[in-house]
Amino acid sequence: MGTPEFAVTILDALVVNNIEIAAVITAPDKPAGRGRKMNKSAVKIYAEKAGLPILQPTNLKDKSFISDLEAINAELFVVVAFRMLPEVVWQMPSLGTINLHASLLPNYRGAAPINWAIINGEKKTGVTTFFIEKEIDTGAIIEQRSIEIDENEALGSVYDRLMHLGAETTLSTVHSIKKNEIAPIKQNEFQIEKNMPAPKIFKEDCFINFKKSGLDTHNLIRGLDPFPSAWCKLHHVNKTEVTFKLFNSELTDIPSPTNEILVEKKAILFPCSDYYIRINKIQPQGKRKMNVNEFLAGNKMSDFTL
Repeated sequence: MGTPEFAVTILDALVVNNIEIAAVITAPDKPAGRGRKMNKSAVKIYAEKAGLPILQPTNLKDKSFISDLEAINAELFVVVAFRMLPEVVWQMPSLGTINLHASLLPNYRGAAPINWAIINGEKKTGVTTFFIEKEIDTGAIIEQRSIEIDENEALGSVYDRLMHLGAETTLSTVHSIKKNEIAPIKQNEFQIEKNMPAPKIFKEDCFINFKKSGLDTHNLIRGLDPFPSAWCKLHHVNKTEVTFKLFNSELTDIPSPTNEILVEKKAILFPCSDYYIRINKIQPQGKRKMNVNEFLAGNKMSDFTL
């Protein structure tokens, strides 16, 4: 059960390693773009190519969907980046329902675990497989694997690494369940200093407040790079306000005693409460993302202020 690209990599690992897939459950097709053409989920596109049976329920409690699931009679449900399941569904298979979550549970339960781990400056993250229970992301943990996060690493890179690590971990977990070689651990038995949440990210969460430290600002930008992207508003000399999305940030050791924006040959330096941060890619309002030197070829940063 899954929808985006992240889930495809896990599904592919199961297929390639000869795990029998009784069916694939994914989101219904949705209209998208100006032509409102029906869009298939990444998981559906993969499943069609692989010749796998597909179900696309709009209502997970619908009696006909429940009947279809019962008829499939799968021993194990594997959930990756899908919707919250009703109890009647996750209690159905004889071996249980497992979920892959892109964090080291019990930390970062919620919709955006990778983003928040980076935004909060974590030096380590990982993936967890666990049995689904009533409360979201709270079930007994089966397996965890971790990776280190580099201080300048952005979301896109961490996402890709966790996607592949998740495929390895899910495959390992499925094999262990088949062999009855698991020893699940309840999450309340894990010792953590502070329980960090990972709620859904909204536009206001992506706003850059340059009154914060350089480190906090850098972490916010890389935690949202490439999507949904951190943004700020700059004042133009013609008295308009322009929105910019900022990417590819780096910390500097340059003190920022004023609010002056500095320019290098291939970068723009934005002042934070303590130090400047260096921005190498930028997306002006209504335009494409570009390298800073491309932007500077047709624009003067002296025309903009915070």
